[in-house]
Amino acid sequence: MRVVITGGAGFIGKRLARQILQRGSLTNAAGEEKPVTAITLFDVMEATGFGDAAIVDTVSGDIADAAQVAAVIGRDAESIFHLAAIVSAHAEEDYDLGMRINLDGTRNVIEAARAMPAPPKVVFASSVAVYGGTNLPRTVTDETPITPQTSYGVAKACGEQLLNDASRKGFLDARSLRLPTICVRTGKPNRAASTWASSMIREPLCGVDMEVPVSPESGMALMSPRRVVDAFITAHEVAASELGDWRTLLLSGFTATAAEMQEAVVRNRGNRKLGEIRFNPDPKTQAIVNGWPSGTKGARAEALGIHTDASIDEIVRHFIEDDLDNQIKGNF
Repeated sequence: MRVVITGGAGFIGKRLARQILQRGSLTNAAGEEKPVTAITLFDVMEATGFGDAAIVDTVSGDIADAAQVAAVIGRDAESIFHLAAIVSAHAEEDYDLGMRINLDGTRNVIEAARAMPAPPKVVFASSVAVYGGTNLPRTVTDETPITPQTSYGVAKACGEQLLNDASRKGFLDARSLRLPTICVRTGKPNRAASTWASSMIREPLCGVDMEVPVSPESGMALMSPRRVVDAFITAHEVAASELGDWRTLLLSGFTATAAEMQEAVVRNRGNRKLGEIRFNPDPKTQAIVNGWPSGTKGARAEALGIHTDASIDEIVRHFIEDDLDNQIKGNF
């Protein structure tokens, strides 16, 4: 089996590739478990860190280039994990770029899959940004209507619908996952409105001061990188018959406020000297975060074996165990 991961040079894309390498096999759309013999990581820049993995191929390019996407997917990719995206605040600032990458890029993946001799599995990284509005419940569920209030959320909602329809037509076998905020991401802050959730854990533990652009009571639905990678693979392996006609799954996220994140950093600091955490709300960031749910409860996903983290302390400890040393060394 050949696997393609768009956004493969990103934090989650590389973790997912390593997990697939360790696992060694996946199930295709026909229900056959097959050994993974090739993994193609496609992104705007080439993925690094896979020099010792002979079956990993890295390709740089543009997800909005239909011809290149078709060439990367080819006629033999049986599994596609579509993670490539322009993040929330960036997509809001640059409408054309956001739609080009987040919507046109998804259409290109669908068209490439449609041209294949046999339908592949496609796992799509959607987002809780598909929800929004002033009357949004504190915790969204499988039954909560989608009412996106950002261009990023609109593009993700459109992607879900397009993939669902492509599955109905038999072009591919899709599973879309509405992800809560992934925390803690390594590297440097990105342009997502939620980037502060990782920064206020990551930077202080590295001894760097952090200014939080939201109020202490601002809540966020969180999921650790460990759990989200497990979710992608579990969703991939679920039989189409278990998903039914609607191929989108809301993932349950653990809810924590910015103040609770700060407290968890202090509790788990050990003998580390922490950077200072200061709250300085930015009206634009605060407005975007206020339009998102602060909690998610996906009963369908849980019934399929996709679970979230136990606590904010567990999320902090995962980062310390998995990534802190490399973060300090700059090995992202």
